[in-house]
Amino acid sequence: MQVHRWFFLLIGWALSLGFYSCAKKDGGETNKFIIFQSKVEITTQLEAAARAYQAETGVEVEVWSTTGDDYFHQLRTRIASGEGPTLFSVVPGAEAAEVGKYLEDLGDLPFAGNIAESLVERQQGKIVGIPYTMEGFGIVYNKGLIDPAAVRDYDSFVALLRRAKDAGIHGFGLSQESYFLIGHILNTPFAVMPDMEGYMDKLSRGDVKMAETPEFQEFARFYAAIRDYSYNPLEVNYDKECGDFATGKTAAIHQGNWCYGMFADYTLNFEMDLMPFPLLGNDRLAVSVPAVWGINSQASAAQKKLAKDFLTWLYTSPEGMRYLTEGFGFIPVVKGVTSATLDPLSAAVSRYAMEGKTIPWATNLYPAGLVDVHLVPVAQRFFTSNMSEGEFLAALDQAWAKANGR
Repeated sequence: MQVHRWFFLLIGWALSLGFYSCAKKDGGETNKFIIFQSKVEITTQLEAAARAYQAETGVEVEVWSTTGDDYFHQLRTRIASGEGPTLFSVVPGAEAAEVGKYLEDLGDLPFAGNIAESLVERQQGKIVGIPYTMEGFGIVYNKGLIDPAAVRDYDSFVALLRRAKDAGIHGFGLSQESYFLIGHILNTPFAVMPDMEGYMDKLSRGDVKMAETPEFQEFARFYAAIRDYSYNPLEVNYDKECGDFATGKTAAIHQGNWCYGMFADYTLNFEMDLMPFPLLGNDRLAVSVPAVWGINSQASAAQKKLAKDFLTWLYTSPEGMRYLTEGFGFIPVVKGVTSATLDPLSAAVSRYAMEGKTIPWATNLYPAGLVDVHLVPVAQRFFTSNMSEGEFLAALDQAWAKANGR
């Protein structure tokens, strides 16, 4: 009996091992890989793309879903335990750096060289992240009321505000929400600098001051002009800001391509576009990437190839690009690729990016809590008082110091 028992145990072990090997070969190494990504809005469309890809190539793509809120925690846990996906998404910058050792070099993707340098994620000189899409912000303007060629610097910006006021409308508008009030517009003086990150590091250490920096001195002039010649943004929320623009009460607003959806309930009688905020003659849009694709460097060579082939299909084939632009609603990031479905603001972001006329999002590097906790009170005091430009800049310096624990 003892011999028979061990015999059957041995047979069972052998069969289970064989089954595992076959499952791994058929379902893991040769014709299947896993995607895990954070943008919950495209989960259904991504699953449809995966099915289309399998029908075309025979490769099965399993899409893991998540609630989104704890995505990055789940990702770190899974890849650290060796059970992570082959293809996954991360936010550029700090998130990507945190999982840097798990990011494969993607420089050999055939389309990687056709993406604007400012959009790819690099680490140690290597491309490790392929951008999902891009978003940009600046001045959303009414083409019937503003000629962008005539708004190039501080003087021409003030002239616009004065002309609009004389015509009984607002030339330019902000709104009361934290980033729409000061977070986004404060991006420009940082982003036009030749060494933005270096300056921000010095500012955090207290080695430099905004009050003594030309870019911020010029920003204070712009901000004061908005206070003097336009409405008080503390009395206007995002809905009203967009509504007043849609109805011609405001000629331009500081927003991004994301706001186009706000105009769906309006019958527009004008065309709109997006142009740079012209601080010190800036002619570039603030453009960045919400997330990038990364490939797990710890995956097998076969798995990496499957993921790279899928990305190549998604970004270069007619069917893949249809899912990117129509299904996901993404702005194409590969040079030469266009989408007839882009709204005019997204088309502007794409145009500036393809021309290389972009500045980064300094907002991604702001200290935690800077905007909501420290900057908003300063902006609120500025718009409800006669605070001078010098006092405003001194208050911004104090806010930055507090956000950095100084």
